[in-house]
Amino acid sequence: MKFTVKREKLQKALQRVGSIIGARSMLPLLGNVLIEAGNEGLKLCTTDLDIRITTTVEAEVSESGRSTVPARRLASLVASFSADTIDFSVDDKDHFKISCGTGRFTLLGLPAADFPEPAEFDGIRELKLKESEFKRMITAIGYAVSADDSRKVLTGVLMNCHDSILTMVATDGKRMAMQERAPEVFNGEDGDAIVPLKAVNETKRLLEGSEPVSIVFGEKQCLFKGANFELTTKLIEGNYPNFRQVIPTVCKREIEIPVEPFLKKIETVSLLLSESSSYIILNFEPGKMSIQGSSSEFGEGSDSIDISFDGEPFEVSFNPAYLADPMRVTGCENIKLKVNDPLTPVTMEADEGFLYVIMPIRKKA
Repeated sequence: MKFTVKREKLQKALQRVGSIIGARSMLPLLGNVLIEAGNEGLKLCTTDLDIRITTTVEAEVSESGRSTVPARRLASLVASFSADTIDFSVDDKDHFKISCGTGRFTLLGLPAADFPEPAEFDGIRELKLKESEFKRMITAIGYAVSADDSRKVLTGVLMNCHDSILTMVATDGKRMAMQERAPEVFNGEDGDAIVPLKAVNETKRLLEGSEPVSIVFGEKQCLFKGANFELTTKLIEGNYPNFRQVIPTVCKREIEIPVEPFLKKIETVSLLLSESSSYIILNFEPGKMSIQGSSSEFGEGSDSIDISFDGEPFEVSFNPAYLADPMRVTGCENIKLKVNDPLTPVTMEADEGFLYVIMPIRKKA
């Protein structure tokens, strides 16, 4: 196998596929990148057996072939080069002879025949939407995924397809984030898929523009195909909780709040909190909302913000991090807070199909 490739293009391609490579792996091949050279240039592929990422690179190929080479070592070498082009020659022992400028290097690879093959699966539904839109959807909910492995289904993102609407949901049992959007294309049957958070975040990292991203769901696998990559992942098996049951159907109070000043005041008041007093109190009265927090270790503080509210005064307490998380990512000027009472779920709604449900905290006596 022989080819010449632009250093900058190869470096970007290695960055796309390299993030799932662990620092140590029980299988040496899982630390390698598979390189296939052919008429259309190079194809690079890595896998951790759960996720598989593939990308392509333009190259001048004088001799086709395939082999594997340590991904991190190759990426470090390419990043250190200064010349514009790199020449590769790979012999039948999988030794990579690399020339760049005045430098000459040899990397010891492993046979491509031993690299894990992709698992084939039949698609039961496919949808397409812009990369930028899908990236916003992931950003809007990803922080709410559970980190507790005891409920495996909550460690992933639910992707519910129904009536040509894509609904993405994340919950850790204490709050739930939901984002809905109509894809540009939807084919196949309705259904659910639970995608591991790692695969969701890797896909988000790979989304670079506004080209269409195609999502193909199988029974146990899912494929994300963008302009510059393909990512295949195993799905999480199990039944996701009925997310619509936790959304309040009635609302006694609806208050529109400006996001930027509200978030800033939450963050400032939270500076006085400690682990033993990890809640803030929102106190509503006509025309104003105050944010209060205190702790025996650091003191107390409060601030207020003008709002459009003319009902009876009331207060409700929240975990400040849970309250602030959605406001950091919505990108909206205002958010609607829907409250019934201090002990039942509260919803926050923003533009473009975003909804967030959070449980208030019962104040300590």
